[in-house]
Amino acid sequence: MHFRDQTIFALSSGRPPSAIAVVRLSGSEVNKAIRALVGKVPAPRRATRALLRAADGQPIDDAVVLYFPGPRSATGEDVAEFQIHGGRAVLASLFAALSRIENIRAAEPGEFTRRAFENGKLDLTEAEGLDDLIRADTDRQRRQALRQLRGFLGDKARDWRAQIIEAQALIEAGIDFSDEGDVPAELTAPALAKIGKLLDEIENVLATESPGERLRDGLVVAIAGPPNVGKSTLMNQLARREVAIVSPHAGTTRDIIEVQLDLDGYPVTVIDTAGIRETDDPVEQEGVRRARARAAEADLVLWLTDAESQELRPQGESPVWRVRNKIDLVATAETLRGGKTGEKTFVISARHGDGIAELLSALVGFAQDFFGATEGGLIARARQRDLLQQAAASLQRSIAAIGKGEELAAEDLRSAAYALGRLLGRVDVEDILDVIFREFCIGK
Repeated sequence: MHFRDQTIFALSSGRPPSAIAVVRLSGSEVNKAIRALVGKVPAPRRATRALLRAADGQPIDDAVVLYFPGPRSATGEDVAEFQIHGGRAVLASLFAALSRIENIRAAEPGEFTRRAFENGKLDLTEAEGLDDLIRADTDRQRRQALRQLRGFLGDKARDWRAQIIEAQALIEAGIDFSDEGDVPAELTAPALAKIGKLLDEIENVLATESPGERLRDGLVVAIAGPPNVGKSTLMNQLARREVAIVSPHAGTTRDIIEVQLDLDGYPVTVIDTAGIRETDDPVEQEGVRRARARAAEADLVLWLTDAESQELRPQGESPVWRVRNKIDLVATAETLRGGKTGEKTFVISARHGDGIAELLSALVGFAQDFFGATEGGLIARARQRDLLQQAAASLQRSIAAIGKGEELAAEDLRSAAYALGRLLGRVDVEDILDVIFREFCIGK
């Protein structure tokens, strides 16, 4: 039996040890596997308690078995689930018993979802949404991924593609009846109206859909500044736990430290960088180089200084907020709030927590502006945006070609339909399937 046709199995629940573990199987040999372990196949879609036994008759575990015959299953194939106790030894025994059955093997990452895709259970945008849902760290990421999984973009793309094919058929019919007087014009006019409406819809989606892609990766905030001004202490305050070493000695932080935060549902990565200064230490020099590079790439830089420092903020394209630390060591904080015109300034005590709530509130506001109105968004990945842009460009060319050469217009419509087909994963996408599905976890 070919490798791709073999029955697969994998742990589909959390890492052991756990109270319960779920082991899934999918493929044509599922019935054989159930009979080998249980003795008989249970009624479909009914949880059945059974004692699992290895080939030599030794008991493996007291389990719950479910059987889902294809095509009415998650993958479109026969599927089984063994709900067992989640100890490592139990899992190892079950995996060993399954591996001894001919044409049954351990699944590769994303192989269950890929089979569901190949069997028409979901399109490629929905598969990407499933991956994003599994990886979602915040509620806003979860909601966006769920929209993808529910087919919001896929349904739109299928409808657009169907209308493009209809317009293409009208234009090609006009070509076929080119010798029938006014028949081509009667067919071309409705096709042109349909194409124009479709182009407007796709361009509207493209024009409003930048933030959704960034929501997957999150906002990057870099804490930068000279040595020994409290960057690591501020990092710990924002994270609400000890993630960075705090020391009175300058140059303690020499590499990049990152922590993931959930700010009002927005994913934010905060970076603690090495103190920026001139130094002869080659290790610290490398830390300073990395600090400058990450600050330049960040979406927002918190330039941290001592309360009374007049050190200039860094130059770059990223927005910079001046954060004056150690206000507990000066007489008053009010005189420190002023900065250059247009410069946002905060005064805090990273050690005691003064001003941290105000800074966090401002970061939430910045995230809201940065991500924009992501609710209702359709595009979540650069791949999706690129293919929609290709479809829109082909539609624009087809409109320009009508009247000059219907054959060229029909070919451009074919290109637009092809781009949407690639978006859904229904035409010529073998080159990207491996890239997408190998990023999935094993068992999904």
